[in-house]
Amino acid sequence: MTETRDYSKTLFLPQTDFPMRAGLPKKEPEILERWQEMDLYKRMREDAAGRHKFLLHDGPPYANGNIHIGHALNKTLKDIITRSMQMMGWDSNYVPGWDCHGLPIEWKIEEEKYRSKGKQKPDLTDAQAMVAFRQECRAYAEHWIGVQRDEFKRLGIEGDWENPYLTMRFESEAIIAEELMKFARTGQLYRGSKPIMWSVVEKTALAEAEIEYHDHESDTIWVKFPITEAGGTNEAVADELLDAFVVIWTTTPWTIPGNRAVCFSSRISYGLYEVTGAENNFGPQPGEKLIFADTLASECAAKAKLTFERKRDVTADELASLTLAHPLTDIGYDFDVPLLDGDHVTDDAGTGFVHTAPGHGADDFEIWMERRAEIEARGISSAIPFTVDDAGYYTADAPGFGPDAEGGPAQVITAKGDKGDANKRVIAALIAADALFARGRLKHQYPHSWRSKKPIIFRNTPQWFVYMDKELSDGSTLRGRALQAISETRFVPASGQHRLNGMIENRPDWVLSRQRAWGVPITVFRHEDGRLAPGPDFDKSDELGTRISDAFKAEGADAWYKEGAKERFLGGLVNDLDAWTQVTDILDVWFDSGCTHAFCLEKRPDLSPKRAVDGGGDYVLYLEGSDQHRGWFHSSLLESCGTRGRAPYDAVLTHGFTMAEDGRKMSKSLGNQTFPQDVIKQYGADILRLWVASADYSDDQRIGAEILKTNADAYRKMRNTIRWMLGSLAHARGEDVTFADMPELERLMLHRLAELDGVVRSAYDAFDFKRVFSQVFTFMTVDLSAFYFDIRKDALYCDPISSTRRKAALWVIEKLFDAVVTWLAPILPFTMEESWLSRHGEDAGSVHLRQFPSFPDEWRDEGLAQRWAKIRDVRRAVTGALELERAEKRIGSSLEAHPTVYIADPELLASLEGRDMEDICITSQLTTVAGDAPAGAFTLDDVPGVGVVPGLAQGTKCARSWKVLPEVGSDPDYPDVTPRDAQALREFDALAAASA
Repeated sequence: MTETRDYSKTLFLPQTDFPMRAGLPKKEPEILERWQEMDLYKRMREDAAGRHKFLLHDGPPYANGNIHIGHALNKTLKDIITRSMQMMGWDSNYVPGWDCHGLPIEWKIEEEKYRSKGKQKPDLTDAQAMVAFRQECRAYAEHWIGVQRDEFKRLGIEGDWENPYLTMRFESEAIIAEELMKFARTGQLYRGSKPIMWSVVEKTALAEAEIEYHDHESDTIWVKFPITEAGGTNEAVADELLDAFVVIWTTTPWTIPGNRAVCFSSRISYGLYEVTGAENNFGPQPGEKLIFADTLASECAAKAKLTFERKRDVTADELASLTLAHPLTDIGYDFDVPLLDGDHVTDDAGTGFVHTAPGHGADDFEIWMERRAEIEARGISSAIPFTVDDAGYYTADAPGFGPDAEGGPAQVITAKGDKGDANKRVIAALIAADALFARGRLKHQYPHSWRSKKPIIFRNTPQWFVYMDKELSDGSTLRGRALQAISETRFVPASGQHRLNGMIENRPDWVLSRQRAWGVPITVFRHEDGRLAPGPDFDKSDELGTRISDAFKAEGADAWYKEGAKERFLGGLVNDLDAWTQVTDILDVWFDSGCTHAFCLEKRPDLSPKRAVDGGGDYVLYLEGSDQHRGWFHSSLLESCGTRGRAPYDAVLTHGFTMAEDGRKMSKSLGNQTFPQDVIKQYGADILRLWVASADYSDDQRIGAEILKTNADAYRKMRNTIRWMLGSLAHARGEDVTFADMPELERLMLHRLAELDGVVRSAYDAFDFKRVFSQVFTFMTVDLSAFYFDIRKDALYCDPISSTRRKAALWVIEKLFDAVVTWLAPILPFTMEESWLSRHGEDAGSVHLRQFPSFPDEWRDEGLAQRWAKIRDVRRAVTGALELERAEKRIGSSLEAHPTVYIADPELLASLEGRDMEDICITSQLTTVAGDAPAGAFTLDDVPGVGVVPGLAQGTKCARSWKVLPEVGSDPDYPDVTPRDAQALREFDALAAASA
C-alpha cells in the first residue's frame, strides 16, 4: 500500500505563540513590570525631546478613597489622549496630581479619630493642637495617594508617577499663598458680608461646586404683611390700601426674622381682593383685603379655603409707594418694610410678591444693596442682620427666637443635618400675630452638601471675596477677562463654551474663605482700619510676601499656625502690630486646584508651555467631567485671569457621568455599581479601556455586565485578527516587492491603509475615540478578516515560496500589522505591547515609543477603490448564494462550488475582467455571463443586476489545497495536486533537501 503524504506539513499555516486567550488579568501586570524596568516614561520623554509640547494638565482627584468607575473613565481618556498625541509627533508629557486639602479629609479624621470614639475634637485655637491636627490630615492624604497611584497605574496610565504634583507639597502651598497674595496686592481681595451657602453640619461656607440637589420636603407659608403707609395716592385710595395686606409665599419660614423688604414686579398685574367667605375660623376672614398677582389669586384663595371678590387694580406706582410692617412687629421687629420693584419676581408660583431677606439669599442681597440709597432715603436702616450663627441657631438679631427667647434659641438645622425647631416656632409666632394666611408642604429639589449629604442654608456671614466687576489696572474686570478668555478657548463638546460663559456672566463675587483647618490659609493680616497686608495700601507687601513664601517652602502652610506667626511674619514691618489681626480662615480647595497651573505647569522645566499667545507652539488641554464647568475649569479660569489676564488652557474637554446599565445612577443601595477593580480582575484593564473608547463620553454613558461582555467580544475579534497576522508573518522573509508588482487586491489594502490613516489621525485630534475604535474595528473585522485575509489564505498557505502574490501579501500584512497595532496602542496599550513584542522581540523596545506610520501618496487610488467596491458587491452575492447551498447541505465548502454569475450591467462585467474571481469568491471555478439572471437565481436587493446560479465544481479535489479542478494530477511528480501546488511542493522539497 502506498503511504499518503501529509501535505499539511508543507503548508505555510499560521504559527505563533501569541495566545488566543488573552489572560489579561495575569499578563498586564507582567507588562507593567517590564515598563517599570525599562523606564518607559523616561524613554518617551527622551524620544520626544525637542518636539512641541502637548500638555494634558491633570485635574487633581481627591485623595480620600479607592478609585471608582468615574476615575477610571477620566484617567483612561487622559491616557488615550497623551499616548495618541505622543504618537502623532508631540511631546505629550502627562504629570498626574492630587488635591490633598479640604473638608472631606478633615471630616474623615474627625470621624475616625474623635466622633466614632466619643472623643472631643482638639481645640484648634491652640497652635500646637492645630498643627498636630493638620499633620494627621496630611498623613491621611499621603496614604490614599499611594493607594490611588497603584490603582491608576494598573489601568495602564503612563505618566510621571514618581514625581506627581500635590497641592499639599510645601512648594505648592507656598505658591498657592503667593497667588492669593497677588489678588490682595492688586486690591481684588476684600472682606465682605454676603449670604453664602453654609453647611451647619460641617460648619463652613461651601462653593457651588460642593453642592448637589436632592428631593427635600419644605414647610411652605403664606404670610400677611400689613400696609402701614400708602404715599402718592388720594386719601380715599390710601385709606383703602392702608386697610389691606400684601401676601408673600416662602419655602423657608425660618428666614422670616431676616425679612427686610418685599419685592414685586412692575411687569405683573396685581389686584386688591376682599375675602367674601372662609371655611376655617383660622386665617383671613370675610372683609379682609389682600393684594395678589391676578394670575395667582384664585390658587392662593384655594390654599386658604377662601372666596375672593376682586375690588380693583393695584398699579406698580401704588405698590412702589407702599410701606409695610413686619408681621412680627409685636415681638421685636418694629421697623418699616419697603416694597421694591425687582426683575427677579415672577408670577409662576406663590403670590407675585417675594419675601426678601438680604441675609439669606443672593437675589435678596443684590436688590437690597442695589436699592440701598433709596432705602436709606425712606428713613429705613439698610443694615443686614446676622440672624443665624454657624451652628444653625438664631442670634440676638432674631428677637423672640434667639438666645433670650423662652426655651433658648431656635435652630434651623441640627448638627446632624436634621430639621430643627425654627420653622415650627416661627409659624407659631405668625399664627399668634394673626399673620399667617395659609401653610403647606412642598417636595422640591434643595441644595445639599455633597460630602455630608445634608441640607445647607444661606446665611449672611463675613467672608473673603474677590471682586468680579472691580476695574483693574488695565481697565478690565475679572469678569470681562474671563469672558474674553472663554471666547478664545476651544471647547469639546462646543456646548461647554456656552455653559461656562453663562456661569461667568451671572456669578457673584468669588468667595474664597472656609472656616476649617486643613488647607492653605488666607495669608493676609487685616488692620483695624480695614487695610490689608499684603495689600495695595501696604508699602512692604513684597517683603511680607517673601517672608511667608519662604517659610511655607521650608515648613509648609503649618508655619502660619505656629505660635508667634504674627510676630514672625509682620514683626518689623509695622509699628502698630497690635492693630493687625491675622486671618485664620483657609482657602477654598477650588482656589488650591485653580492654582495648579502656577505650581505645576509653569514651575516644572519639563512642562512650562510656550503657548500660541506667547508666540510658541505648545498646547494645554484641561479635561474633566462636565460638573467642572462650575469647579476646576471655573476656578482655574478665574485664578489665571485675575493674576495673568488669560486662561491657563487652550482647550477644555468634558465628559459625562457613568450610569448603571439600565440608565439609573449607580448607588450602593441599588447594588448596581461597577467597580474598576472588579472589571480588571475579571477581564483586564484593556477591556475597561475599550469600553471607555467605544462609549460616547461627551454624554452620560452606561456600564454593566452585558456592556462589558459586548466589549470583551469585540476585543476577542480584534485579538484573533492580530493573532492571525502574527501567525502568517512567522513565514515572512523580508519580502521585497515593488509597488508596481503588487496585485490589485494588495494595492487596495494599501489604499485603505492610507485612507484610514487620515481618518484615525483626525479622530484622535478631535478626541473622538469612539470613531477611532469603530473605524479600526470595522477595518479589522470586515476589510481584513472577512475579506482580504479570507481571500488570501489560499495564496499564503499554498502558493510557492517564490510566488509574487504570496510575497506581496506578506509585505502588505506587515504594513497592516504595524498600522493597526500602533493605531490601537493608545486605547489598548497592554495588548498592543504584547502584540508588538510578539512580532519584533523583546529587544524591540515598545510600541509606545513608535509614531503612527505615514504612507506614500501613491498608495491612494480612489478609482481602484471604486472598482473594488463593485467587485465586493458581486462577491457578497456569490457568498450569499453559497451560504444557502451549505445550509441545504448541497456543498460542504465553497471550494466545492462552481457558481455562474449573471451580470446585467456591461460596465460592472468589464470591471471583473482580468481578476481572479474564483479566488475572490473562494470557489474552485466561477463563470460570469453577460445578461439578466434566469428565474430562481439568487439575488440581493442592494446589488441590482447580479444573479447567481450555484453549481458544483468539476474535476478532482486537490489533496493539498482542496480546490476542485480538472487539472489536478497533470504534474506526474505530484499526481494528486494542482499544478500550482505541485510547484509549491517542488520548491518546498528543494529547500528541505538543501537544508538537510
